[in-house]
Amino acid sequence: MTCNGCKTHVEEALQNVEGVTVVAVDLEKAEAAIEMENHISIDRLQGALASFGGRYSIHNQGEHRHSKETKMSTPKEEGNGPFYCPMHCEGKKTYEHPGDCPVCGMDLVSEQNIASVSSVQYTCPMHPEIIREGPGSCPICGMELVMMQPELSVEEKNYKKLLKKFWISLAFTFPIFLIAMSEMLSNNPLYAIMDQVNWNWVQFVLSIPVVFYTTRIFFERAYRSIKTWNLNMFTLIGIGAGVAWLFSLFGILFPDFFPAQFKTESGSVHVYFEAATVILTLVLLGQVLEAKAHSKTNTAVKELLKLAPNKAVRVVNGKESEVPIDLIQLDDILRVKPGEKIPVDGIITEGVTSIDESMITGEPIPVSKGPGDVVSSGTINGNQSFLMKAKKVGSDTLLSQIIQMVNDASRSRAPIQKLADTVSGYFVPIVIIIAVITFIAWAVWGPEPTYVYALINAIAVLIIACPCALGLATPMSVMVGVGKGAQNGVLIKNAEALETMNKVDTLIVDKTGTITEGKPTVEKVGAVGDDFNENDVLKYIVSLNSQSEHPLAEATLKYAREKGVESLKVDSFNSVTGKGVEGTVNGKKTALGNTRMMEQTNASYLKEMENESRIYQKQGKTVSYLSVDQKIVGYIVIGDKIKETSAKAIKDLQDNGIAVIMLTGDNYETAQAVAGELGLMDFKAEMLPENKLQEVERLQKQGKLVAVAGDGINDAPALAKSDVGIAMGTGTDVAIESAAITLVKGDLHGIVRARNLSNKVMENIKQNLFFALVYNTLGVPIAAGVLYPFFGILLSPMIAAAAMSFSSVSVIANSLRLRNAMIG
Repeated sequence: MTCNGCKTHVEEALQNVEGVTVVAVDLEKAEAAIEMENHISIDRLQGALASFGGRYSIHNQGEHRHSKETKMSTPKEEGNGPFYCPMHCEGKKTYEHPGDCPVCGMDLVSEQNIASVSSVQYTCPMHPEIIREGPGSCPICGMELVMMQPELSVEEKNYKKLLKKFWISLAFTFPIFLIAMSEMLSNNPLYAIMDQVNWNWVQFVLSIPVVFYTTRIFFERAYRSIKTWNLNMFTLIGIGAGVAWLFSLFGILFPDFFPAQFKTESGSVHVYFEAATVILTLVLLGQVLEAKAHSKTNTAVKELLKLAPNKAVRVVNGKESEVPIDLIQLDDILRVKPGEKIPVDGIITEGVTSIDESMITGEPIPVSKGPGDVVSSGTINGNQSFLMKAKKVGSDTLLSQIIQMVNDASRSRAPIQKLADTVSGYFVPIVIIIAVITFIAWAVWGPEPTYVYALINAIAVLIIACPCALGLATPMSVMVGVGKGAQNGVLIKNAEALETMNKVDTLIVDKTGTITEGKPTVEKVGAVGDDFNENDVLKYIVSLNSQSEHPLAEATLKYAREKGVESLKVDSFNSVTGKGVEGTVNGKKTALGNTRMMEQTNASYLKEMENESRIYQKQGKTVSYLSVDQKIVGYIVIGDKIKETSAKAIKDLQDNGIAVIMLTGDNYETAQAVAGELGLMDFKAEMLPENKLQEVERLQKQGKLVAVAGDGINDAPALAKSDVGIAMGTGTDVAIESAAITLVKGDLHGIVRARNLSNKVMENIKQNLFFALVYNTLGVPIAAGVLYPFFGILLSPMIAAAAMSFSSVSVIANSLRLRNAMIG
C-alpha cells in the first residue's frame, strides 16, 4: 500500500465481508489484522478486495500490495515512461500504462525521461520494417536509411484525441442547442416543419453520439467513483448530466407520467437534452484545455531533454566514427567539435575550449576548460574542438540525474497540500447533500413550476462544484516551480523542502567548497629541525594524502606532481574525520592534520613554528602539520580563494532576514579572516561533524528553522538533521544524498535563488487555493439560488458547466506564470 487511500479502501472492503468483526490495517507494514467469527478463506477475502475495485491482492500473512498495473489504469496504449496522476492522489505511485486515476478519474500523465530522446533509430523509406540503430543502407533495396521521426507523447496523443471528440460533440450539440433555444421565439419557424414532440425526438437522436461516444468516459469515471466510493469531479458531472438526460428520455417515452407543471402548452414534457449535451461538451472543452495546459507544466523537463544529444563522435585508434549515444561506454575517447553538445559526462584529455553551461547552472557566462577539467552532458562546446574521456554515461550523467530529480520532486507532496486533501475528502458528499437540499427547498417553497426549478437548480449545484481545481492547486505549482529551479541550477529533491525553504530563518554554511572555491592550492611547504628538509616533508605528506579523498589532499598531490616528487609506501592508513590522516610511512608512525590531530598523536612542536603558522592563518590560509614518530617535522600552507559570489549572496540573505552562521573545521584565525572578509559576525571554528550536528540541534531547540549548506562528508550529519539541507553540486555524493536541495553550480547565490523560488511557489500555491476555495464557496450557493429571492438571479446549468471547466484551467494557467518568474 502506498497511501491512506489504500488503507481506507482495504479496511472498507474487508469489513464488508460477512463474519469479519474487526479490521486493523497498518499502512507502513502493509498488513491487515482481521478478527472473524469463523475462519474465512484467503480466496474469499481476495474476492472481496477484487470486487471493491481490483486494486489490491492478499499474500502470505495477510500482506497487501499494490500491483503496478491495476484494473483502474486501463492499458489503452504504451507510453514513454511511468504514468502518474497530476493531482498526486496516491502519492508517488505510478502506473505502467496510460489511463485514468483510480481516485480522481483524471487522465494519467507521463513522466518525461531521457531514454525517450537518447535513442535514435533509422529506417528505410521504402521498407519501414527495416529499423537500424545507426545510419547505413537498406539491405533490401540499397536506399540510404533515414532517421525515424519520434512518436507523439502520450499527452499530445490524448490532446488530439480529446480535440477530435470535442469537434464531433460540438457538431451534434449545436443543433440541439438551436432547437431548444428556438422555443423562446414567439413564432417558432421550426414548428412549421413538425411539432414539438417530434423535435424532442430529434434532440434525443442527436444527443446519443454525445452521451454514448464523445463524453462516455465521464459516465464511466462517475460509475467507477461511486463503485469504489472515490467521489470526485466526475461523480458530480455524471449525476448532474445523467439525471438531465434520463429525465428527458423518460419524458418523451412516458409523458403521461408527469404532472402538468412539467409540460409545455402543447402537452409535451420539458426536455433537457440541450442542458445535458451542452454541459458535457463544455466539460469536454475543459478537458481539452487542461490536456493542452498539462503539456506546458513540464516544459522545463522537456527543455532539459532537448539538451540530450543522440549521437557522438568516438575516436578509436585515431579513427573517428559517429555512433548513437547509447553505445558510448566508460573511458571511450570522444571528439567534441565546435558548437556541438557534449554527449556524456567526462574529462577533457586534449584541447582547450569554453563551455556554455547556462542550461544546467543558470549562469550565462561560458566557462574556460582545459585538460583535466570536468565537462557535463548537454552543455554546449564553444569554438574549439577537444578530446574527452567518458566517465559517466546513460542514467549516471548529470543531465539524467537532474531530469530524474525533477520528475521525483514534481510528484512529491508539499505539507500545504494536506489542507486541500482534507477539504477535498468532504467536498463531493457535501455538494451532493447541498444539491438534495436545493431540490427539496425549491420543490417546497419555489415558484411554479416548482419541480422544474428544483431540478434545474439541483443540477446546477452538482455541475458548478469543481474539486478538481482544488486538487490541482498545489501539485501544478510544485511541478512548474521545480522545473524552473532546475533551469536555474537549483535541484529540489521534494516539495516539502521547497515549502520549508520559504520559512527558513537561519542558515549554517561550511567554509571549504561552500564559501570558498574548494580548489585549494599549496602556497608553502616548510621543514622544522635538521632531520627533514622541505623535499622530505613534501614526500611524506604526499604519501599520506595519496590515499585520502579530501580536497586539501588533492591539492598537495597536484603540487607534488609539478615538483616531480613521488610517494612512499604507506601502511595502516587511517582518516580521522575533522582532524587529518595517519599511517606508517617507511616504517615510521606519521600523521598529517590540524592541531587536534597533533594532540591526538601526542606530537610536540616548537613555539616558533606556532607563531609562524598563525601569520598564515590570519590571512585565511589553512596550515597542516606533519609529525613523524610523535615529533612535528614540517608543515604545509594551503590557500583557498573565496568565491566571487559568496559576499553578495550572504548580504542578500541577511537583507532577507536570514541569520548566516559559518561553521568550519579550520582553526580560529583562518575562520576569523574569512568571516571578516565576508562581513560575517557569527562563526565557529575547529568544528567536528558531531559539533556541527549539535549546533543544528541547539538552534532548532531555540525554535529556529535551520538550513545547512555544505559539500563534504563531514557536513552530511548536519545536512540530514537540518530542516533544509543544501548541497553544493561540486561536493561529495554523500553530501548531495543527505541534502534536500542541490545547487548544481555550487555557490551561495544558488541559495538566494532557492529562497526566491520558494517564495514565488508558495505565493502561487496560495493564489491557486484562494481561487479554488472562493470559486466554490461563491459558486455553489449562487447555483443553489440564494440570490433569486433578492435579485431574481438563477444560474443555468450550462453556464455552471462552463465555469466549472474553466476553473481548473485557471488554476493551471496561474501555475504556468511561474515559468516567467525572476528568481535571481
